[in-house]
Amino acid sequence: MSRMTSPPTFAPFPDAHAPTGHVVGWRTWDDAHAERTVVRWENEGFTVQGRVERERVEYVVRTSSAWEARQLLVFRDLDEPDLWLITDGHGRWAEQSGARRPELDGCRDVELTCTPFTMALPLRRLPLPQAGDGHVVVTLRVDPDTLECRRAARRYTRVGDARWRLHDIDTGDAVEFDVDAHGLARDVPGAFRRLHGDIPPFDSTPGAGLPIRP
Repeated sequence: MSRMTSPPTFAPFPDAHAPTGHVVGWRTWDDAHAERTVVRWENEGFTVQGRVERERVEYVVRTSSAWEARQLLVFRDLDEPDLWLITDGHGRWAEQSGARRPELDGCRDVELTCTPFTMALPLRRLPLPQAGDGHVVVTLRVDPDTLECRRAARRYTRVGDARWRLHDIDTGDAVEFDVDAHGLARDVPGAFRRLHGDIPPFDSTPGAGLPIRP
C-alpha cells in the first residue's frame, strides 16, 4: 500500500475557546433524528456535550488536552447523571461515588453507541499519520438504553488522508468512513449523516427536536 508523502495532522479547535464552542451535528441514516454536539476548551482540556434526539439522552465527555478520556456522563431521566464514570488516566475506572469498576480496567477510550463523535477520540489520541497505520484499542462501550458498560476491542486503520476503517474485533463487522479536518466523522454508512450549515439548538418545546438540515 502506498504511503502518504506528507503525514497530515488534525486541525485544532479554535472555536472551542469561544463562548459558543465548536458545534457539530449528525442525523440518523433514515433522517428521522438528529444530534447536536458542542466542543469546548475548559480546565486545560476539552469538554464535549451532546444531545441525541433518538435515544433522548445527553452526554458529556471530558478529555485531557491530548484527547485522553477522563470522564463520561450520561443523562437520561434525571437532572443528575444516570451514569458518571471517571478514569485515573491509566485505564482504571470508577463511579463518581468512588466505587471501582474493575471489569472496565484497560479501557483508554469511551464509545457511546448512539453518537459518531466518540469515534474521534482514538483518532486524535493515537499517532497514526500514514495510510496503512492501524492500532487496536480497548474502549469502554456504553449502551445508552440500558447503560450497560463493557470492554470492546476495536481496530482503527487509516486508509487515506481522510478515510478510516473501524473493525469491530468482537463481531468481525467493519465500516469505512471519512473525517473532516478535525478528525470528526462525516457520514458513517448505514448509521449517521453529517449535518451541514448552522446547527441550531434543540427546540425547547416538548416533543420538538433538532431541525433536520440538508
